[in-house]
Amino acid sequence: MRTRASAAAVLTGALALTALAVPAAQADDPGAKRVAPFAAKGPADDSSGDTKISNVVVNGGKDVVLGTTTKKTFTVSYTATDNKGIGSADAMLWHGSNFDDFDNFIFSNEEEGAKCTKVNATTSNCKSTFSVDVRADYFYNSEAGSWKTAVYAVANDGDFMEKDNAKTWRLQRASKLTVNASPEPVKKGKTLTVTGALTRANWESLKYGGYTQQSVQLQFRKKGSSTYSTVKTIKSDSKGNLKTTVKASTSGYWRYSFAGTSTTPAVKAAGDYVAVN
Repeated sequence: MRTRASAAAVLTGALALTALAVPAAQADDPGAKRVAPFAAKGPADDSSGDTKISNVVVNGGKDVVLGTTTKKTFTVSYTATDNKGIGSADAMLWHGSNFDDFDNFIFSNEEEGAKCTKVNATTSNCKSTFSVDVRADYFYNSEAGSWKTAVYAVANDGDFMEKDNAKTWRLQRASKLTVNASPEPVKKGKTLTVTGALTRANWESLKYGGYTQQSVQLQFRKKGSSTYSTVKTIKSDSKGNLKTTVKASTSGYWRYSFAGTSTTPAVKAAGDYVAVN
């Protein structure tokens, strides 16, 4: 059975750690439990001293696309600086309107915090690795779209910085698109019927389901050409199915193309070749 841990349950235990693991103590013990800095819900940002965090990048700047079967692993990279150098750092990903009341979260894979590479006496480049898998970690479909990144760094002298919304990124439901043009072959001037389906991952059922009422472009590439041109735009029906007709004029490839939304990535069907006699 797939279960979902609540944010409150996980952070309740972390609160006790926070009371013991103040920033100075974390500086002495860089391997302090990674949840502690994020457990004390409070200001959107918190800091002491001259510690700074910059250059936060999630998944190389690309959206994270999650299907129904494949585990997805990606990184969050960032730069931390302090005049005495960086002792520890880590990141956490969360979904919700604010950090005081988020509805889902993802902790990094590293039990002892991010892997930080020292650039010089004051600066370190840090990287936290994350893994998401809907088969083991429960996600609601409504959680597709915008997520946020919380990042902290603790300096060797006890200074620290926590940024609860250091970077916004998108977790998307994987999409699929099919096409079939018939009859094949077809006589010039006759009607071609082009069908297909636009589907996307349902994280709750672990199946793909129709993405309904979405604008999809029907495109054509003439035989011998490398460029597709849009012929018309139609909408997927109540089950995600696509169907339209065109007049056959020359041999070539037909495909559907979906531009994507904030919750679902763009996708193109493989071209279906139709010979025109």
